[in-house]
Amino acid sequence: MKFMALKKKETKLMGIGLIYLLPAIIFLGTFMIYPIIKTIYFSFFDVGDGGIILDFLGLDNYTSLIKSEDFRHSLWITLLFVIYTVPAEIIISLLLAVLANEKLKGIGFFRTIFSSTLAVSVAAGSIIFLFFYHPSMGTLNNILNVFGIPGVNWLTDPNWALLSVAFTSIWMHIGINFIIMLAGLQNVPSELYDSAKIDGAGFMKQLRSITIPMISPTIFFLSIIGVINSFESFGQIDILTSGGPSGATNVIVYSIYQEAFKFGNFGYASAQAVTLFLVMLIVTLIQFKFGEKRVHYQ
Repeated sequence: MKFMALKKKETKLMGIGLIYLLPAIIFLGTFMIYPIIKTIYFSFFDVGDGGIILDFLGLDNYTSLIKSEDFRHSLWITLLFVIYTVPAEIIISLLLAVLANEKLKGIGFFRTIFSSTLAVSVAAGSIIFLFFYHPSMGTLNNILNVFGIPGVNWLTDPNWALLSVAFTSIWMHIGINFIIMLAGLQNVPSELYDSAKIDGAGFMKQLRSITIPMISPTIFFLSIIGVINSFESFGQIDILTSGGPSGATNVIVYSIYQEAFKFGNFGYASAQAVTLFLVMLIVTLIQFKFGEKRVHYQ
């Protein structure tokens, strides 16, 4: 009898909990789970405007992807973009956090400056860099001209376009990375640094032996998030280069956008989206496989 009463109470509590979770379940189901299932479903069909199924293609969309030189090029550009952005974001944010963690007068001002990009949207940041990269009136080329160096077509030269977009992404992500990195640094016991100074350890020795090992969970977390964000980059590429010049910045997400909303190939675009998800999953699993071994949890 007592067991039945306890079971009834647990069932009632579970029902109350589900009621509280219902808004979140509806939201996630509508805007995340359903689109994922629909995308996987569409990837096996020829899909017309408005999501109308025209014909069952099976694995033909995926076969076309494997054979497509443009898709392989987009995949390579995406991987390059990840390589350009993620390490730089982590290294720069770490150095800024180390500087901002010093107990100096007026350091709060610099913390505000370092984290200010957090308040800048992708669209606004991209517009700012459009002025920086302008071939004749841009700030960067004006600086080069002062030193007698010819200006560079930052966004229209295939050799510079991807690096230019990558630099813009790095600048936009520094703010949030800096805040998270600084929070990690402030949890490192100051006694460790005091002991290291007594032993005669310099700045670089402290950085290698104390700082980086102690905040390795934070660095690992930022590397995972950074890779995912870089794979999903779209706004800055659309505004700055529109995937050009000559496909030099045509990352997979922008390729998906073009196939779906410019060319109307919704089934093929869905197959690209599923493939991108699988690539991101594989890269993330590799990061956990090899990166987590170097993480030191307190």
